[in-house]
Amino acid sequence: MSTAERQPHAAEDSLGVLVTRASQQISELVREEMQLARAEMTQKGKRYGKGGGLVGASGLIGVLALQALVATCIAVLALVLPVWASALIITAVLGIVAAMAAPAGKKQIDRAGPPAPEQTIDSVKADLAEIKEKAHR
Repeated sequence: MSTAERQPHAAEDSLGVLVTRASQQISELVREEMQLARAEMTQKGKRYGKGGGLVGASGLIGVLALQALVATCIAVLALVLPVWASALIITAVLGIVAAMAAPAGKKQIDRAGPPAPEQTIDSVKADLAEIKEKAHR
């Protein structure tokens, strides 16, 4: 066999080895990236958990503070009216505020649209279409 006949075969072996190495390296890279992402998400999850707990606690304390404010308003009105009348007036005022807030909240939810990330979905679809188009060239 001449040197010219061996070179294409050697080049094929070299190309095959390179493809195999590239495939292994890509697999390792993807695995390492997944481990990094998992570690990062675990850390973020813990922080979100603690933050969510603190926000929940502050919400509960806020509700208790509002209840105390309502009781204070009733007590102040009870200085000039009977307690039952004071409680009835404060209850009516709170009911009116709630009746006005509910439709406003529903209107905001309706304006928000569906909860899916539509812009991101459209962007991913566009990216896929571009990749497919370039792959066909």
